Amino acid sequence: MYTQVSNDSLTVGKYRQSENHSKLFAKTYKVMAGLESYDRVYRGRSNDIWESEALADKYQGQGIIRPSSISNTSVHPLAQDSPPPEDDLTVKKCVGIGCGLASLITENLLIHPFIVLRRQCQVNPVLRRYHLVPITLVPVIIRLHKTQGLNTLWKGVGSVLLVRGITLAVEDLVSKLTPWPKEISNVQSMKAFCQHILLKCVSIGIVTPFYSASLAETVQSEIASESPGILDVFRDGAIRIVEVSNKGRLIPIYALLPPTIAYGVAKYIFGLIVKQLTWRIMVNRHRHSQGIQGAYSRNIMSEAVEQDIELQSTLVSMCASDVVFYPLETIIHRLHLQGTRTIIDDLDTGRNVIPLLTGYSGVSDCQHAIISTEGALGLYKGFGALIMQFAVHVLVLRATKWILTEISAIVKPNPIPKSVSKAAQNTYSEI
Repeated sequence: MYTQVSNDSLTVGKYRQSENHSKLFAKTYKVMAGLESYDRVYRGRSNDIWESEALADKYQGQGIIRPSSISNTSVHPLAQDSPPPEDDLTVKKCVGIGCGLASLITENLLIHPFIVLRRQCQVNPVLRRYHLVPITLVPVIIRLHKTQGLNTLWKGVGSVLLVRGITLAVEDLVSKLTPWPKEISNVQSMKAFCQHILLKCVSIGIVTPFYSASLAETVQSEIASESPGILDVFRDGAIRIVEVSNKGRLIPIYALLPPTIAYGVAKYIFGLIVKQLTWRIMVNRHRHSQGIQGAYSRNIMSEAVEQDIELQSTLVSMCASDVVFYPLETIIHRLHLQGTRTIIDDLDTGRNVIPLLTGYSGVSDCQHAIISTEGALGLYKGFGALIMQFAVHVLVLRATKWILTEISAIVKPNPIPKSVSKAAQNTYSEI
C-alpha cells in the first residue's frame, strides 16, 4: 500500500512539473509574438478551464486515453508511382486490339462505297457537279440505290482485296529473296531505308497491271456492263501486261509504271513523315499531361497507350496523304482507264450512264487538260466522298472504343484494393 501511494504521488508530481514547463513556454511564446493580450479559446469559450488545477486534481492518478497512432505503412503512394492493376491493363489492351481490328475492317470493307463514289467522280471529265462537299452526294446515293440496288456501291470490293493481298505477298516474297527490309521498324540506316523504298517500288510496279484492272471494276456501271468474276482481275491484269503497244487510246502498262510508282512511293514516304510527327506530338502530350498531374508514372508508355497512339497516328497519316495527293490520284486514275471502253454511272443525276472518252498523252498533258477545261477544282472532283470516308472511319473507331469500354466496365468487377482493406482492418482493430 505504501509503495502504491508513493508511486501515485510521484506520477502527480511529474505531471504538475511538466504542466508548469508548458505554461512557462506558452507565456514566453505569447510575449515574443505580441499575443499576450489574447486569451486562448476553444469553440468560442475560454480555454483556461483546461488549465485549471481542479481538473488536474479531479483526474489525477487516472490514465489518459490517447488516440491510437496510425503507422506510416498505411499511407498510400501517389497514383503515378504505383502501377495500375493488371486487370485495367488487360482491359485497355483488349480495347486497343478491338479498335485496331475495327479500323482494319473499316479500311477494307466499310469505306468501300465512298471509294467507288470518289473514283467515279475523278475519272468523269464531263461531270458538272464536282461533289466537293458530302451533302451533294446524298441524293445521288439514294437514286443509285433505287435504280441499281443496294450492292451498286460495293462493286469491285473483291478485286480491291485481292490487289491488297497481292501487294502483301509480293513484298513478302521480295524481302525473302533480297536483303531489303520489309518493315520500316527494321530500318536502322539510310542504306536500309533506301532498300526499303526500293522494295516498295518493285512491289508497286508488279501490282500495277492488276491495280488497273481493279480500278475498272470499281467504276464501271453494273447496269451497262457484265458483272466480273472473282478472279477476273488476274485475267485482265495479264492482258494489260501483254498489250505492250498502243491500241487505240489505251496507254500501255510500261508507260503507266513511272507515274504510278512515283505516286505510290511519294504518298508512302509522306505518310511515314506525318505518322512519325503525329507520334512524337502525341507522346509529348501524354508526358506533359502526366507532368501536370504531379509525377511521372514508372511505365510512361504502357502497351495500351502505344496501341492508341499508333492507331491515331496511322489514321492521321492516311487522311493527310489522301488529301495532299488527291489531284495526282485523279490524274493517275484517268490515265489508267483511258481506252478501256469503261461505262460509268452519271453522278450528276444518279440515273444515267456515260462512256469514258479521253485522249491524254501523259501526266502533264492530263493535268493541263483538266485545268483548262474543268478548272483547278476539277482535280478535286469527288472530294466530298473522301470527307465522308474519313468521317465514317473516325465514327466507327469512336463507337467501337466506347462500346468495348462500356462492356468491360459492366463485365469486370470493381474489387477493393488490398492496401485500403488492410489499412481499414488495422484501424478498426486498434479502435
